[in-house]
Amino acid sequence: MADVAKVIELVGSSSTGWEDAAARAVKAAAVTLHGITGIEVTNMTAKVENGEIVNYKTTVKVAFGVDG
Repeated sequence: MADVAKVIELVGSSSTGWEDAAARAVKAAAVTLHGITGIEVTNMTAKVENGEIVNYKTTVKVAFGVDG
C-alpha cells in the first residue's frame, strides 16, 4: 500500500439502483486509475417521473494509492 492516497469524487448513474450506480462509478474509474483501495458513499439522489424513480445517482469518493 502506498504511503499517500489521493481521493477523487465521482457520480455514478443507473436505472436499477444506488448500489449499481456506485459500482458503475468505480468501474469507470478503474479504466484510468490503478490501485483503488476503497470508496465512501457521500450522497444518493434519484430522478422521479410520474411518481416513479427512473434514474439513481450515487456520489462516491474514490481513494487510490499515489506512486512514488
